[in-house]
Amino acid sequence: MIAAYFKYLFRSGNQHSIHSPFLFELYTQVISVRKDNNPDYVALKSLRKELLASDEEIEILDLGAGSRVDKSNFRKIKTIARNAEKPAKFGRLFNRLIQRFQPHTILELGTSLGLTTLYMAKAKPDADLITFEGCPETAKKAKQHFDKFNANNIEIVLGNIDQTLPEALKRMNRVLDFAYFDANHRFEPTVQYFEDCLPYIQNDSVFIFDDIYWSEGMTKAWEHIKAHPRVTLTVDLFWIGLVFFRTEQVKEDFVLRF
Repeated sequence: MIAAYFKYLFRSGNQHSIHSPFLFELYTQVISVRKDNNPDYVALKSLRKELLASDEEIEILDLGAGSRVDKSNFRKIKTIARNAEKPAKFGRLFNRLIQRFQPHTILELGTSLGLTTLYMAKAKPDADLITFEGCPETAKKAKQHFDKFNANNIEIVLGNIDQTLPEALKRMNRVLDFAYFDANHRFEPTVQYFEDCLPYIQNDSVFIFDDIYWSEGMTKAWEHIKAHPRVTLTVDLFWIGLVFFRTEQVKEDFVLRF
């Protein structure tokens, strides 16, 4: 990832390299915002601090590509919080994106301890947020955090996402407005989840893919998604990739600083 990151730094631009009026507004008003005074962030920062200090140990069932840091089936909460949860700036970005696009349906593939889930849920409390998790003990901890924050718009779907995602999409019986893919960090599953969700999108749907340079397989999946004929605009922020399907948009791929 070090070589990929230096390549990203060399290629990435800012608002001055954006030709799309839609993306220029999105980048300057949502993506690149540095000061974002949302009262929910204070409580979520406190929860993160609590998790990073927790020596509680739980048994992990990992159905994805696994952790590069800890291969043990028993992990401390603070280790999971440090290695599996996205830094706060990404949670705040997701919160701003949801406030900008006002989705009615949100999917999250990979709940972990639920911090990022809460950032999204708090952005639009009347949205239906379905989050998928394969590990029962991790899902149990996440549910405790959701209850603590009175996040009643979150539904946890437990099990192997290969089976639970298609079932949930059919049951949803609605368009999919917003999705965050942070589950199985391998080429085939990532592409399959993308393909599973495609029939449910609408013109203004937003997909976010996590760790697009985590491995050769994830980078290959990112390139595959960028080239898909239904994708019209992508934004590479190195750690994550944003995908848009706006038919009025000229097909473009951007690499931007975040």
